[in-house]
Amino acid sequence: MRTQADRAEPFAWSLVIPLKPLVRAKSRLAAAADDRLRPSLALAFAQDTVAAALASGAVRDVVVVTDDARAARELASLGARVVRDEPGAGLNAALSHGARTARSPRPSAAVAALNADLPALRPAELTRVLDYARAFPRAFLPDAAEIGTTLLCAAPGIPLAPEFGEASRARHTASGAVEIPLLDVASVRQDVDTPEDLTAALSLGVGPHTAAAADRALFRGSAASPE
Repeated sequence: MRTQADRAEPFAWSLVIPLKPLVRAKSRLAAAADDRLRPSLALAFAQDTVAAALASGAVRDVVVVTDDARAARELASLGARVVRDEPGAGLNAALSHGARTARSPRPSAAVAALNADLPALRPAELTRVLDYARAFPRAFLPDAAEIGTTLLCAAPGIPLAPEFGEASRARHTASGAVEIPLLDVASVRQDVDTPEDLTAALSLGVGPHTAAAADRALFRGSAASPE
């Protein structure tokens, strides 16, 4: 087991997790949850993501970038450092701001951007991916659809240079980041944008916040939480 002293080593990762205001989050889940329940579902995804990230032995700390007061309060209670999206210029600007914040007390920190919608995230799988990324200046993990990106890593002294958004897998490759080829890390790749994604995450086994929120959501049939 890693000790707190181990977590202070230079290559213990600082993770940056962006989260848009909850009322605007997860609009593509309309078939799974109505407008009243979607914010709670988005928050639950983030809560389970942050909790699992902080439980990884490779993670030193987590910086959440959000302007949502409710999310800020709940995620700070889990141990995340929460900062406002001061640039207000989109996802990649928010991630760069978060990386600067993470490195302000530790300029040599290794930083990684992680999606906020990984409700099935397992700490051991995240640790495997982060340990693999240590060998490269910049590395990324594609999402389950193999089009986007769920994790982008930058070694100490290397700019994060995020290129998230549509077809980010191709853009991160073009930027010089190395694609992480690990198998059996499905929980780090399974982000949730659609009802089908939620079904897949539930089949992997989600965290307690998402399990409770999914039970409240208007989501039935194949997406029901497994026994």
